[in-house]
Amino acid sequence: MRLKTYIFIFALLTLFPLKAQAFEWSRWYSDLKDNIADTWSCGRLEAYAPFYAWHNRLAYDSRHIKKYNEEAWGFGLGKGLWDGNEWHGLYAMAFKDSNFYLETIFGYAYQYNWNLSKDGAWKIGAGYTLSLTQRHEYSYVPVPLPLPIASISYDRFSLQAAYVPGIKNDGNVLFLWMKFSF
Repeated sequence: MRLKTYIFIFALLTLFPLKAQAFEWSRWYSDLKDNIADTWSCGRLEAYAPFYAWHNRLAYDSRHIKKYNEEAWGFGLGKGLWDGNEWHGLYAMAFKDSNFYLETIFGYAYQYNWNLSKDGAWKIGAGYTLSLTQRHEYSYVPVPLPLPIASISYDRFSLQAAYVPGIKNDGNVLFLWMKFSF
């Protein structure tokens, strides 16, 4: 693995300290199922507006940058559930991908949030999404896409982002969207 990958993994681990007890996949899966069910039954409506897909200039040559679309405008709906400083979301979005084709993504997202203001209106968050995406080059067959996510929020409005890792001239995209909770 490259040094950047190790640094990224280390940074994620510092954000989410592991408990002293051993990690149990069955417990994690059980909690995940419960969180999805609770979000579906008790979550509030959320609207999503994907708007930008930045291609990392360190990973792309200028020829690729010139031909790619970075205005990833689209729309999505979902349900979000707050449990203290933890946000759980179920979502579906459609937007224009880097090659100007329709792309969809749907899944479950989790974020832990830290208050930036005393009243709790301003927050920053970090977490992950377990999603499936459908793209033109894969004949719209759903492809798993687990990603790290982060956000900055004020009250019911959030600016959220996911980073799609990759190789030279493929992947390495910072995907941004706005979220409004009703």
